[in-house]
Amino acid sequence: ASFSPALRSPGLAASLPGLRISLVIPAFNEERLLGAALERINAARVVFAAAGWESELIVCDNNSTDRTAEVARGAGATVVFEPVNQIARARNRGAEAATGKWLLFIDADSHPSPELFADVVREIRLGRCLAGGSTVRMEAGYPLATLLTACWNGLSRWRRWMAGSFIFCETAVFRRVGGFSHELFAGEEIDLSLRLHRVARELGRTLVILHRHPLHTSARKLHLYSAREHLGFLLRVAFRPRGAIRSREECHIWYDGRR
Repeated sequence: ASFSPALRSPGLAASLPGLRISLVIPAFNEERLLGAALERINAARVVFAAAGWESELIVCDNNSTDRTAEVARGAGATVVFEPVNQIARARNRGAEAATGKWLLFIDADSHPSPELFADVVREIRLGRCLAGGSTVRMEAGYPLATLLTACWNGLSRWRRWMAGSFIFCETAVFRRVGGFSHELFAGEEIDLSLRLHRVARELGRTLVILHRHPLHTSARKLHLYSAREHLGFLLRVAFRPRGAIRSREECHIWYDGRR
């Protein structure tokens, strides 16, 4: 694909006055946790205002059957709707409605800090990165979550793979690569990371993984689903990786609606 000169010029985005960043939150039956997440996101957004940037908050209601859309509107978000229950489609639908030069995807059970947003501002201003993510920290009280998170964070920083719970990306680049794959029901963030790495090499830019202020996120899947269910999914991915992550049924941990 051909890319515009703007995409090839590190630092250009930082020089533009009134930069706008679009915060996109996919949400499926998230009325219980969404309000607190949006409260934290709105509090952290002052960092963008302090940088002289505009920001907008977009929640994609991914065919919820609860008060997700009502909670989102109550927090001042623009709500869009995606009827097909798939996180990749929900993120892409939110991105379609975005008007910012940068996209910032955040999961509905995650709490970013102002310090993390300030690190995003710093990286965008430096001009070299075209996308990035953050290490994560799950809520306390789950030793297994701490271990798994540490393993993921190490792999994420080594390979510069972005966790789906927090991804920022130049909008033009995101749209050029086609966004998140609609073929995947899990692992879509790694697939996107790989495609963005190829673009970054072509443009002489990079992906970054922020780590000074990890994203705080919920460990709810560890108490909603049994160890047997988690192990079953991991084994399916190990033995049939391409088939498992392309099946909604195989990835039921994300789609069966348990909250």
